[in-house]
Amino acid sequence: MGMFDTPATSGSGNDVPESKGPSIKKLILWFTLLLVVVAAVRVFLIWRTRHEAAKPVAAVEESYTADEMVLPRKLHQTDLKDARELNGKRIWVYAAGQLNAYPATAAHMDYAHPGPLLLGAEPLEVVNFIEQKAPASVYSRVPKGDAQVIMLFHRKDDPAKLWGVPVGDREGKFYNFFLDECFFYDDPHELYKHWKPEVWKAVDEHRVEKGMNELQTDLALGQVSKPGPGQVGDRTVLFDNDGKPVSVTFVKNKAVSIN
Repeated sequence: MGMFDTPATSGSGNDVPESKGPSIKKLILWFTLLLVVVAAVRVFLIWRTRHEAAKPVAAVEESYTADEMVLPRKLHQTDLKDARELNGKRIWVYAAGQLNAYPATAAHMDYAHPGPLLLGAEPLEVVNFIEQKAPASVYSRVPKGDAQVIMLFHRKDDPAKLWGVPVGDREGKFYNFFLDECFFYDDPHELYKHWKPEVWKAVDEHRVEKGMNELQTDLALGQVSKPGPGQVGDRTVLFDNDGKPVSVTFVKNKAVSIN
């Protein structure tokens, strides 16, 4: 018989084929092992999910500028009684260059003769609050309603003279006040004490210098302005400055050009 000769087979019909029992047992074993591994992986994933959920959430770090950390007080007045809690107290102008002072008496404000603009960070001594109907022909940044609420006050440079300014209005029995939007109830020199002395000197003298940011410039020159394209702190802003326009270009919230 050669190397590749096929061995003769018996012609007997009693030949028994090779048993497949061991192969089936191996298949069952591997299948069982696979189920164990899958179950173990699932248990591990459930454990990890619960473990991660149990960990304290890390605080999201947000960076704020020193100016953004300042939160001026709000009083949310709802009627004259609330407003009159300011009688005899000092407040400071926030809405720089937006409100005119008007000559006044204890019971009346003279709409016909608008006086000077109230300047940024200017201190005012509050005297009282009265109501008065505004003439239809008079322009006012404050709504007229059925009557305007007038704040009577003294200015630092003219303590003997009484002035008035509209700070709210009444519709029927309901009042709407703008005191929170127009004034500081605490000295801004203390609120923003992180500003350098030379910056505060410029603000109090109502002028701008290179290096000042937009908030500082708003207080110095007034909030009546026309901003150019860009974001706050990275744009050119034309400030009305009580009829004496000043153009300021800010880069990274610092004034780099003043014209």
